[in-house]
Amino acid sequence: MKNYVIAIDQSTSATKALLFDERCNLISRFDVPHKQYYPKSGWVEHDAEEIYSNTLKAISSLLENTRIEQDSHFSLAITNQRETVVVWDKFTGHTVYNAVVWQCRRGAAICQELKDKGYSDIVKEKSGLLLDPYFAASGAKWILDNVKGARDAAEKGNLLMGTIDSWLIWKLTEGKVHATDYTNASRTLLFNIHTLSWDDDLLRLFTIPKNMMPQVHPCDYVFGETTADGYFKEPIKIAGVLGDSHGALVGQMCFNSGMGKVTYGTGSSVMINIGNDVKEAPEGLVTSVGFSALGQTFYAYEGNIHCTGATIKWLADKLELIKSPKDIEYIATSVSDTGGVYFVSAFAGLGAPWWDDNAKAMIYGMTLGTTKAHVLRAALESIAYQVKDLVDLMAKHATVTLKELRVDGGPTHNKFLMQFQSDMLDVAINVSNIEETSALGATIMNGFARGIWHSFDEVSSIRKENNNIIPKMADQQREALYHGWLDAIRRVCK
Repeated sequence: MKNYVIAIDQSTSATKALLFDERCNLISRFDVPHKQYYPKSGWVEHDAEEIYSNTLKAISSLLENTRIEQDSHFSLAITNQRETVVVWDKFTGHTVYNAVVWQCRRGAAICQELKDKGYSDIVKEKSGLLLDPYFAASGAKWILDNVKGARDAAEKGNLLMGTIDSWLIWKLTEGKVHATDYTNASRTLLFNIHTLSWDDDLLRLFTIPKNMMPQVHPCDYVFGETTADGYFKEPIKIAGVLGDSHGALVGQMCFNSGMGKVTYGTGSSVMINIGNDVKEAPEGLVTSVGFSALGQTFYAYEGNIHCTGATIKWLADKLELIKSPKDIEYIATSVSDTGGVYFVSAFAGLGAPWWDDNAKAMIYGMTLGTTKAHVLRAALESIAYQVKDLVDLMAKHATVTLKELRVDGGPTHNKFLMQFQSDMLDVAINVSNIEETSALGATIMNGFARGIWHSFDEVSSIRKENNNIIPKMADQQREALYHGWLDAIRRVCK
């Protein structure tokens, strides 16, 4: 009998089901996109019930389109968009409102009020995070405060809340299990990363009843069983859960302090493993649980960029400058530089290290000689500049030094972007041979949970040789280009 892991990667744009064997080889995948809702400027929502339906569709389509022996054994792992929050009725099983997505800025006033009252320090000390609507708590509070009857139902114990992993676990177990893992919990602004538990003070600040909260477990935990709404004749285990950026940290085998990665996606996450002790993050960054497995909890510094891949998609879908994101490299490299153009992609404000909710996107430095190619090249370069913002801050203030950066995600196929990223950072870029490292990380946690592997070294041996990109740019050119970027940032943040 062969054993396979179905890794659900529930991302901002789609739900993916990926099939791995027990040596972490990717066998097949199936993607189901979901609709994006923008009810007001700066607001972003998803239909969580559509996401669950798509999860079932992705699982069934994956297996029906893949030839697998009938006596094979399956288990399920989950990795997910982290800060997106869902509130649902535990008796009807239906959501009371659309999921509030991590990109949504509707909670800005809630966070600002708490800042004005002087709560920033206690929130950061307990949760490791900054008071920002990027994280889940303000979205949950907004739902309770603005959806008719929600606050009363929550106080009566009729409602549950959680990040997307909690919602999927609850639905897949037919309401038997309401749970999450340490990584997702650590992105809510409600979780104490020192005690690894929900914090009563933080819950009170956001007026969220504790009875709504899921149980919290390590990443390598068996969360329950599912038939995937009857697809499997016998229940299979749900084992291995963690947020997508944390999944990528694990999938990149960053098991030791000082190892770091960048996940390029709709937004991008820069994360560095800082070891088993909580450390206050440098100004503008946050501290989260990196991952928890084999009886150990590892913490991480992280900075998040709101719009990277989303910027390229915007150029294709909204401005129609390219037919698809795949076309951008060819056009962007048709010019030798941007002609002095800088693209600050503050479509949802600016995240770390600037944290300016009011910043708006800007294309700066255009002249009558500016072409589409210059704008597209500037958009690609903006991704590398934003990553440099974070890595430089970590290097300046943290006690870890990066000797190489491990990277993953769709944009890593863009050779120009990867070379420019290496040039900007002046370090080697190590491109993963597996694009879907978040799903790989969930699969690794699944293996730990089921006793397939017993040490980090054992798993690290699975990592295959990767593509190393070496910096080539002269220091003077690098400094001049980055100085121009910082000037553009200053103009956006006025």
